[in-house]
Amino acid sequence: MQFLIRRLAEGNIRQLVLFGISVSILGFSLLGGLSYNYLLQIEDALALAEVVDDLSSDILEIRRYEKNYLLYAMEEDHAENLVFIGRALEVIERIEPGGGGVQGTDLRGSDGLRALRRDLHGYRDTFSRLGEVQLAGQQRERERGALREDLREQGKALVAQARQIVTYQRERILGIVGSLKHQLLLSIGAMVGLAAFFSWLIGRRILGALSVIERSARQIVRGSLERLPLPATSDETRGVVEAFNHMLVELEHRQNQLVQEKKLASLGVLTSGIAHQLNNPLNNISTSCQILCEELRHAGGGEAPDLDPALAGRMLENIHQEVRRSRDIVKGLLEFSRETEFSLKPVALRDVVGRSVALVASEVPASIAIDADVPGDIVLPLDVQRFQEVLLNLLINAIQAVQATQERDGDAPDGGTPVGGTPDGAVPRAGAITITAERDMAARQVVLRVADTGIGIGPEHLGRIFDPFFTLKDVGKGTGLGLSVAFGIIRKHGGTIGVESTPGAGACFTIRLPLGAPEPTGDAA
Repeated sequence: MQFLIRRLAEGNIRQLVLFGISVSILGFSLLGGLSYNYLLQIEDALALAEVVDDLSSDILEIRRYEKNYLLYAMEEDHAENLVFIGRALEVIERIEPGGGGVQGTDLRGSDGLRALRRDLHGYRDTFSRLGEVQLAGQQRERERGALREDLREQGKALVAQARQIVTYQRERILGIVGSLKHQLLLSIGAMVGLAAFFSWLIGRRILGALSVIERSARQIVRGSLERLPLPATSDETRGVVEAFNHMLVELEHRQNQLVQEKKLASLGVLTSGIAHQLNNPLNNISTSCQILCEELRHAGGGEAPDLDPALAGRMLENIHQEVRRSRDIVKGLLEFSRETEFSLKPVALRDVVGRSVALVASEVPASIAIDADVPGDIVLPLDVQRFQEVLLNLLINAIQAVQATQERDGDAPDGGTPVGGTPDGAVPRAGAITITAERDMAARQVVLRVADTGIGIGPEHLGRIFDPFFTLKDVGKGTGLGLSVAFGIIRKHGGTIGVESTPGAGACFTIRLPLGAPEPTGDAA
């Protein structure tokens, strides 16, 4: 029994349902067969009871004609008595086992029937002798009296035996009905018990599978794409979890594709600004080259022109610095766009923040000031590319939020005079984005805050701000993936990210990361 229960507990839901249906069909078939058998017995017993009642009525008629004959000595009563005796004997022959009459006769009643038949034959013989003596005259009066007494006693015995048979048959019917009731109660109890057991077992398995599905769906809604642990069972729950894991792999792949596309789109936005940033060092390089060329021409021809070495050195150093500056700008773009494996290395936080600010500098209008206050001795284990992606997302969102506030208040995007002029000569409000960092030695963490004076986030949206594909921007202006991706990247770094905001008063994103080594390595520097 324990083995069967263990097998049922380990089987899948489909097998449990099929087994439960099979057991139910078998149980109902068995219950129906037993009930039908009892009903057949009751039917036979009722048919036999009718015959037995007729037999009892015939015996009562025999006694009635017996009394009439003893009182009046009429030949009609004698003849009727013999007729009813014959009918009673015919009934006994029909209901006796093997008589070919009523089927299903209980063999336990055959002894009483044989005794009743024997007594009926004896009664008929006595009654026939009494009729013969009745015609013989007064000389046999004493013999007639004795026969009358015997006849009365035999008649009483016949009635008693008939009543006994009737009582036995009624008790037999009641016994069959009681057995049927008992069997039905036991069967119904067993079926209810089995139904409750299978309902509990299947319900527990189904609810367990639904709980796994619910947890998995909630995990995906929260933006987590971690693989779900496979349950130890071999039922449909394991298949559901495997399907969810496959779906998570596909979702992660699709999300990475979307993130890469978003990166490329961001590159397109940043390219114009980067071109402006590259234009300055290229102009300086061009100017330095022109000065050197002019000096060479003024110094005269020949193999050794008279050129001022100090001036030439300054110009070459200027060219070298501007080339390094251009290289850093291009390097930052390449690092941002390149897809690499997640890898943590000790890096100075201020360097990463500085490069991120430099990348978005071309997107910052004159009316918005970015202030970064990050200590140079804070070193963290970071994946530079991905953490820079987080900062870029936060900075771009902050710039757009401040611009939305300025447009709402009528301030000019470039920090100049508002469109249509400022009321009462008011000075346009300038926006600000601040980046600060500090150590939390009690928690062994670094706290990085990116705050802005933008339009803010409503309290009804704060709980969903990191959900995938949730955005407050207009259609076509945002994918809703930036903050979701940032949330996942910070979690990969072992940290947390949160937001505090008051509508109309800006927002502040707080990132907490585990504190790393006190000094950057040579590579990181």
